[in-house]
Amino acid sequence: MPRADSPSPDAVCILRLSALGDCCHALPTVHTLRKAFPDTPITWIIGATEHQLLHGLDGVEFITFAKAAGWRGLLDVRRQLAGRQFPVLLNLHASMRANLVSAVVDAARRIGYDRERARDYQWLFCNERIAGPARVHVCDGMLSFAAHIGATDPVIDWSIPLDDVDRAFVRERVPAGQRVCVISPCSSQRARNYRDWSVERYIEIVNHLQRDYGATVVLSGSQSAVERRYADAIQAASAAPVIDLVGRTRVRQWAALLAAADLVICPDSGPVHVATAFGTPVIGLYATSNPQRTGPYRDPLELTVNRYPQAVRAEFNCEVDSLSWGQRVRNPEAMNLITVDDVSERIARAWAPPQAR
Repeated sequence: MPRADSPSPDAVCILRLSALGDCCHALPTVHTLRKAFPDTPITWIIGATEHQLLHGLDGVEFITFAKAAGWRGLLDVRRQLAGRQFPVLLNLHASMRANLVSAVVDAARRIGYDRERARDYQWLFCNERIAGPARVHVCDGMLSFAAHIGATDPVIDWSIPLDDVDRAFVRERVPAGQRVCVISPCSSQRARNYRDWSVERYIEIVNHLQRDYGATVVLSGSQSAVERRYADAIQAASAAPVIDLVGRTRVRQWAALLAAADLVICPDSGPVHVATAFGTPVIGLYATSNPQRTGPYRDPLELTVNRYPQAVRAEFNCEVDSLSWGQRVRNPEAMNLITVDDVSERIARAWAPPQAR
């Protein structure tokens, strides 16, 4: 509920452009605001791809920003907001692109991250900052924005609207009556973003799932050349056929697939958080990033393979607590710290009878 000294704002504008996982992290903040301020209109400025996932979210007006359009995309946001003023802007996205978008929003209170987390000079575009602590999960960091304006009763709700047609897409392609494991083997392809596990080890896990659990394995991912290479290699070496949906789903269809799965295996990437939003168990593969910051929000370390501490010691010769929060390990060999046995043990834990867990 809002604090007694914090009346409901007339309107709230949320700025979180991307990525899919981070926009999932923003959902509890939205639901918290809606519960605390039920009569307050909420406008969310969001990326075009992310809007494909979240459109139809109850009680939220979306303004889409097409980052591929460059300056035209920025001008389009300004056009959509012409003549509107917001009492509160919550800038949940610390990046230069988000800073520029925030500059076209007419808002009295412009709230950003505390100085430690306000990357890319975000503090220059804000006139208020949330308080720490800084060393928290990304989702909790976003919830701090709601608390800052008086919504102090967090609502941990990730409700993502799905259409029957998206669920039907999955039913038509994935057989019923079998355990289904979705493997999304790659993270986004960015410079020095070393989060992908080796294709050879994925092949061993696929064969283990098929041979020892009789599981249906579904491969998921984007149309990138790397993901296509992974999918082709896994299919060629798997003991039984896999269902290849890499590059063959729209965003909502992909979300419906994650919702229908019995288990998801992937590195630190969007599927971790979309699957978590639907309550699907996730085996997250973490070595170059800290799962305490970006892991599955529900029981983040229960099934997560966490080799980040070992990677930090190898790369920086120190412990995690000595590093800045969110420090990445930029070593392409770090993910090799994750073994096939690590993942096999998590599969056994995820699919053990309840009394054996």
